[in-house]
Order: sequence, then C-alpha cells, then structure tokens
Amino acid sequence: MTIARGTIGYIAPEVFSRNFGNVSYKSNIYRFGMLLLEMVGGKKNFDVMVNSTNQIYFPEWIYNRLDSGEELGIHIQDEGDAKIAKKLAIVGLWCIQWYPVDRPSTHGVIQMLEGDGDTLIKPANPFAATNPTLANFGHRSGEWKAF
Repeated sequence: MTIARGTIGYIAPEVFSRNFGNVSYKSNIYRFGMLLLEMVGGKKNFDVMVNSTNQIYFPEWIYNRLDSGEELGIHIQDEGDAKIAKKLAIVGLWCIQWYPVDRPSTHGVIQMLEGDGDTLIKPANPFAATNPTLANFGHRSGEWKAF
C-alpha cells in the first residue's frame, strides 16, 4: 500500500503514520470497533457537517462516560439491551486502541462479543496513549485483560 485510503473516521492511525505500527488485519479491527461504537450511539463517529470545535469526538465521549461510571446516556428502555450496548461499547473501545499491538485479534473480538459483558474490563484510554503497551491479550475466566 503506497497511499492512505479509506473512509474518514474509520482509518486506523497506522494507515496514516507507520509510527503507530504496520498496516495489518488489526487495521480492520480498528474499523470494526468504530462501527460498533456507531451502532451503540446510533450516530456516525465523524460528521463533516459538524464543527469539530463545538463537539467532543464521539468515541472519546463514550470512553469518558464509561470511565466516570456514568450510563451511556442513550435511550434504551430494556435493561438487558443497556447491558448489551455497554458490552458493545467496551469491545469497540478495545478495537480502536491507537497501536495495533494493543487491539485484540479477530478471535479475541469474537470471544468478547460471545462472552458475558459483565466480566469485560474497560481498556486503557485510546485517546491518551503515547506509546504502545505491548500488552498480551488473553481470555481468562471470561475477562479481557492486558497482562
């Protein structure tokens, strides 16, 4: 790949700069994570018609809500559906980590989606990362952890 291609809002950081890592299947994991976050919020993560200085980046807004222990603030009537939305949001945040090494594999994403959402832990803040953590991802007792 000699030039960056893709849809704004779905392009993984490594596609723009090799400082983040090499382009690989993990770039598709990033795209999938953005799609999950859009599904949770019912809106696009990037809107060219919105002045970005007036609005927080939607995935960051989701992370901040989860980090502070707040509900996602989306209109869901059924408590079971709210748990699913939270699980999708956490999986999406794992998928959009800045560095490919910090994103789960395809198999890992499937395990998280099929597993119990109550045991998922929130990933590191993908918007504050400056260096890859070189975390090893594993599935232990239904929990996703960097260890």
